[in-house]
Amino acid sequence: MNRDRFEALTSRYPSLKLTVAGDFCLDRYFDIDPDKQEISLETNLPVHNVLATRCQPGGAGTILNNLAALGIGVIRPVGLCGDDGEGWELRRALAARPGVVLDGFLTVPDRHTFTYSKPLLHRPGQPPEELSRLDLKNWTPTPVVHREALGHALAAAAGLSDGVIVLDQVDVASTGVVTPELLTGIGSLPRPSTQPWLADSRRGLSGWPALIFKMNARELGALAGRPVESLEEIQAACLAMATANGQPAIVTLAERGIVGARPDGTVEHVASHPIRGPIDIVGAGDSVTANLTGALAAGATLREAMELAMAAASLVIHQLGTTGTASVSQLRERLFS
Repeated sequence: MNRDRFEALTSRYPSLKLTVAGDFCLDRYFDIDPDKQEISLETNLPVHNVLATRCQPGGAGTILNNLAALGIGVIRPVGLCGDDGEGWELRRALAARPGVVLDGFLTVPDRHTFTYSKPLLHRPGQPPEELSRLDLKNWTPTPVVHREALGHALAAAAGLSDGVIVLDQVDVASTGVVTPELLTGIGSLPRPSTQPWLADSRRGLSGWPALIFKMNARELGALAGRPVESLEEIQAACLAMATANGQPAIVTLAERGIVGARPDGTVEHVASHPIRGPIDIVGAGDSVTANLTGALAAGATLREAMELAMAAASLVIHQLGTTGTASVSQLRERLFS
């Protein structure tokens, strides 16, 4: 991709309308000074003194953060939170992002707000050290009334959008936003050829409707029914998936870059960028998802979208102590400086 093409694509971002449907969570960081550690008089256990807290959208919210950083004009989250303090913080954090419209984001009384609490030790001159995380999740199936409401919200948002991302982040099936009912509803929705729908799930994409599948090599192997390890095996399996779905398929390969295939037989490989220091891979996959979808919605080819996604991932992994994002200006510098 040359600079003129980059400018042409990214100049369309402010006019785009994108939907992000899935499991939004609250990323809550606790910044700790280890020099202020005490011993509890009551329990004789260490006390970590928190000097500051930071709250930002996580899970599907990390994708939303990346879309906002790109300057996407309108972003519609479709998801839910609990009627609790964490939910209040999550809604506030979402509303603070430019372009976010919360009409399809539900607050419900009988679910916890999905929350990752991340204690970080900060020592001068060293990267932050994350202690054991504290997670708040739902372990029971999402009630039918919420499933129905989420289906209606997604249909309404998709009808107003240039592209849709669907992210399944929960560990136990049907305890989050992406339920069998939602997937059935997606399968019946009209999806114009110019409107990319990108799917990503930490539990794999088996049983999903034919969307643009974004996965890693392990998830691709699970779908293919056999391990795929070499680049040649991954390219062949990715092409087979694209052909079967009639949609592009994309496989992230960490330090080996990214592979994409189209149903017409085109297979592309884009290398990753060199490491430039300490890294934190948290959020890299979500930055890839956001940049792929934004670029495709703006009219990029599959290869162009993957080039932008690799540049974004390179920027994000070098942001320590947070789940990072990449702006258009940062992408421009990374690609052309």
